[in-house]
Amino acid sequence: MAAISLHSSYSVLSSRTSRIAPTTPSLNTCTVQQPRAALGRLHMLLHFFAVSALLYYRISNLIHGSVPLLSWGLITLSELVFAFIWTLAQAFRWRPVVRTVAPENLPGDEKLPALDVFICTADPKKEPVVEVMNTVLSAMALDYPTEKLAVYLSDDGGAAVTLYAMKEACAFARSWLPFCRKYGVKSRCPEAFFSSFCDDEREVLETDEFKAEEEKIQSNYELFKRNVEKAAEVEDSIDDDRPARVEVIYDNKKTEGAMDDHSKLPLLVYMSREKRPSRPHRFKAGALNALLRVSGIMSNAPYTLVLDCDMYCNDPTSAKQAMCFHLDPKFSDSLSFAQFPQIFYNVSKNDIYDGQARSAYKTKYQGMDGIKGTVCAGTGYFLKKKALYCSPNQEDEFLEEPEKNFGFSTQLIDSLQALNGKNVRERENMSDATIEEAKKLASCTYEQNTRWGKEIGYSYDCLLESTFTGYLLHCKGWTSVYLYPERPCFLGCTTIDMKDALIQLMKWASGLVQAGLSKFSPLTYGMSKMSALQSMCYGYFMFTHLYSIACLLYGIVPQLCFLYGLPLYPKVTNPWFAAFAAVFLSSLSQHLYEVVSSGGSMRTMWNEQRIWMIKSVTACLFGCFDVLMKYVGMAKANFRLTNKAIDQEKLDKYEKGKFDFQGAKMFMIPLTMLVLLNLGCFIGGMKGLISRGDVKEMFGQGFLSSYVLVLSLPILEGLIPKIGK
Repeated sequence: MAAISLHSSYSVLSSRTSRIAPTTPSLNTCTVQQPRAALGRLHMLLHFFAVSALLYYRISNLIHGSVPLLSWGLITLSELVFAFIWTLAQAFRWRPVVRTVAPENLPGDEKLPALDVFICTADPKKEPVVEVMNTVLSAMALDYPTEKLAVYLSDDGGAAVTLYAMKEACAFARSWLPFCRKYGVKSRCPEAFFSSFCDDEREVLETDEFKAEEEKIQSNYELFKRNVEKAAEVEDSIDDDRPARVEVIYDNKKTEGAMDDHSKLPLLVYMSREKRPSRPHRFKAGALNALLRVSGIMSNAPYTLVLDCDMYCNDPTSAKQAMCFHLDPKFSDSLSFAQFPQIFYNVSKNDIYDGQARSAYKTKYQGMDGIKGTVCAGTGYFLKKKALYCSPNQEDEFLEEPEKNFGFSTQLIDSLQALNGKNVRERENMSDATIEEAKKLASCTYEQNTRWGKEIGYSYDCLLESTFTGYLLHCKGWTSVYLYPERPCFLGCTTIDMKDALIQLMKWASGLVQAGLSKFSPLTYGMSKMSALQSMCYGYFMFTHLYSIACLLYGIVPQLCFLYGLPLYPKVTNPWFAAFAAVFLSSLSQHLYEVVSSGGSMRTMWNEQRIWMIKSVTACLFGCFDVLMKYVGMAKANFRLTNKAIDQEKLDKYEKGKFDFQGAKMFMIPLTMLVLLNLGCFIGGMKGLISRGDVKEMFGQGFLSSYVLVLSLPILEGLIPKIGK
């Protein structure tokens, strides 16, 4: 019978937490960012007065003035939407913090808790198998006690090549892991280590002995790659009608005591859950819940690291950095997860496709961290499993009626009791009975009449499972932290062509807006469960994509009015014009400060402005329409897997900083229409401006149209290649 418990050393550590002396060295620090917080609040106040003046001018003229009702009504509506989203965003700026850790102050390895690593993949065509295996190898090589580490791969494609690649990766790991440990290699993803990306690291390590071993290891890696790529060419299809399959690739219990510390490998498990066309599959949330159950009866670690299959471990100390928070007695009882940033190794210096606007998202994550918890990004986070089952300090609540909550599995229920510090036993060798029980837990019928996906595990109420589940954890009272270390702990592969980037963004927009309009809306449900500031942050993430509607109106109404000589803004000599100018300059200065303070440049800010405009009237707009179609019953929830395979032609364009619209015709329809409309209205409006001589009345619209035109130049270059020649 297999053991179903976390390691007893962790229970001993937990029971002594309350007796830790006050003189214990600190595991982490938290510092409010100054002068950023003070400047943010000051800017917030000044910008609020400018926005209030602008809206007063709009609404008072709309009610009492003699202005065109349709055009003024539409432009006022769009400015109200912008003001609403801006208001929500101010919560991020209230108390931004930055954290540091001191892993050297952690207890010894024998007292560290066990850790499971969850990696999910679904299609070897869109997620190249070699890339997935590099993520697996980097996770296996974490600087963490090997006997307390387990790596699980969920293959929702059920592809034979993925299972074969896992076995090949395990064979290569027998030489790769000892090599990394012997020489203290930091970049433990082999593809990255043998690339030019790590030239500096190899130069530091270079000795005759190292060079000889490196050549041998690299030769082994190239052989591993060729074998996997050849297998993928022969068979890379997925199976949508299959039974569950669970296979232990490497069981470290069988070799315990027979290997030295450098040669040890962690537990390695392959899981492909059952899939039937007539049964709901629940996408990634279903895979993660299946991994929770399967890992529960195998390794049953109290913590788990969740990784996308293309997000490899770039710093082997990341697990110990996360434990600096989870083992800190000051807030470990209420801490649900520690989030690390998403950073992409294949982002070019032009940053034109970095849809997650690194400066803005870093400041937002740090801002949320200062008000009891940042959002869960879906990858690169260390989660306390217990948080998915109960509320803080109510550990026994999830063990009430265990069969009703978790299903009829004695081994799983025993593992949950062990997770709560009861009936703790050491893990034994993996038996056939345990494997069969794991297959049962990975079946598509196991969750029937249970609370999996509802109150237990990852939520099925939103396709963005991690973000929405993190939100629900905060609603229950759990907290989270955000750590942005100097060396990126995780590096991933982002999309490099416009089509893939926009499809991914449309998926996010649709899922978030749908969640925001549901019964779990942060402005209603969230406000009753957590602080107003934290609810505003989640409200921003869920409603920010509504600005696509405002952008659509702002891309049509002012331009047409400029063409026909209908003023929408005050004269330049009118004191009210100062309110509009102040809002515009204030917004730009805030964006510039965020970019520069995050290490960016003017070019970065300018590219982010372009990306913001593009995604506003394409992916975000389609995401909002997708939600509308779901509500009227014209569409159903559908998971869209992002393509991570690299096309060389697209990569060349990307590295040159060129927009590639190939294959994105659907998204380009509104963008093309708005760009051409703005161009035509600008030309016609300028002619009318010269003939009429009403520069003071039409200056605002002329400036807006010219600003949009400058932003649109690379879009025109992408649509009409000859312009760029």
